[in-house]
Amino acid sequence: MRDRYRVIARVEKSHGRTGEVVTVAVHGLPPLVREGLEVFVVPPRLKGPRSYVVTHVSEGARGQLVSLSGVTGINEADGLRGRYFLAREKDLPDDVALHDAEALFGREVTDECLGFLGTIEEVMVGPANDVWVIEGPFGEVLVPVVEDVVLEVPDTGAIRVCVPSGLVDGGDVQ
Repeated sequence: MRDRYRVIARVEKSHGRTGEVVTVAVHGLPPLVREGLEVFVVPPRLKGPRSYVVTHVSEGARGQLVSLSGVTGINEADGLRGRYFLAREKDLPDDVALHDAEALFGREVTDECLGFLGTIEEVMVGPANDVWVIEGPFGEVLVPVVEDVVLEVPDTGAIRVCVPSGLVDGGDVQ
């Protein structure tokens, strides 16, 4: 079976003379670059490596400061600017689907007690957790993306949730 890949970050700029780069998460994902992760650069350069192993990561004000194996100078780091990092899906956290706004838009959401809540129209990224904006028969419903509420996010079909009592107007369950 072939490996599946996901775009996880964009290289914003080089940083310093030792070849570090600043990366930012893409598509509403949380920062996913971590030490030991093999990343693949797209579009690839004609010459040079097409993949790197992340050797060090630190959080910065405008993204993650990343060191890569084989990138030892500013010229090599500058060659990565504007490119994207891909990672194997199997190397990413299991809950990455909860934060992939692009894949969540238009997905149906059903509640264990209330049934069909609607479709995800927006993903609001918050400091503690994301919030899904769902439009459906109960109007606009804001669902916090936390373990106690989101029960299952299958690859296809409806996402199962259990919304707390009082969260849905006109949907109180006795």
